[in-house]
Parts: sequence; structure tokens; C-alpha cells
Amino acid sequence: MGVVIMNALLELLIALGNDMLFAMIPAVGFALVFNVPPKALKYCAIGGGLGHGTRFLLMHWGMPIEWATLAAATVVGMIGVHWSHRFLAHPKVFTVAAMIPMVPGVFAYKAMIAIVEINHRGFSMELWGLMIENVLKAIFIVAALAIGLAMPGLLFYRRRPVV
Repeated sequence: MGVVIMNALLELLIALGNDMLFAMIPAVGFALVFNVPPKALKYCAIGGGLGHGTRFLLMHWGMPIEWATLAAATVVGMIGVHWSHRFLAHPKVFTVAAMIPMVPGVFAYKAMIAIVEINHRGFSMELWGLMIENVLKAIFIVAALAIGLAMPGLLFYRRRPVV
């Protein structure tokens, strides 16, 4: 029994490392596009990996992608605020590029393909349902990214207390 658990844990850790590594690549790429200072590139990579890894773990444990994205974006936002205070830079330097790997491109693509199929073949309930499902997923994931990115500002930079 212990060997099975260890193998499952090892497989999860390998999958998590793989997910985080491949999330760091677009984070650094978009940081370069956004002219992030070279000293901050490693923090953008770490933020992208931590955010995508957090989402991966939460989804692995059964959380829906929308809520997992909100939690991961909040984690990246909080870390970005910490790094901004530590390195005297704006939080967006660290957070915006780190959020890019979590953008729901696959869901938006599937929704567009469903729209093209509806246009080409005609209306069907299956295609319509597929299109609506993917559009709503993409919208909620983008909203979760925006809210998670704004969460540190909503919590820490308020002029009045939360309660």
C-alpha cells in the first residue's frame, strides 16, 4: 500500500513540475514583450510557474477550473505585491506576465470552432451547447484572472477598513 501511495505522489510531483516548467516559458516570453526589466524576468517565471502549479494542484484535488484560476491568480497577485515592496517596482511588473499562462485559449478556441461549425453545418443543439459552455468557461476564467489580480489591491490598499 505504501509503495502505491509513493508512486502516486511521485507521479503527481513530476506532473506538477512539468506543468510549472512549461508555464514559466510563456510567462518569460510575455514579460519580454512587455519590456520587463531583465532582473525581474526570473520573478515573472517563478510567478507564472507558481500560479499555474497552484491551479494544477487545485484542479487535481477536484476544484473546478474557474475557482482554481481565481485562487491561483490571487496567489500570484499576493506574491507580486510582496515582490513589489521588496524590489521597489510596480506589482504589475511581476503579475501580468505571470497570469498569461492561465489565459483560457483552448476554451475560446473551442467556442470559435463551434461557431464556425454552426455557420457551416447549420444549427444543432449539441454545437450550440458546446459553444455556450466554452464561451462561459472562457469568460469566467478571464474574470477570475482579473479579480485575482485585483484582490491584493482590494484587500491591502483600501482607504477604509474592510470590516
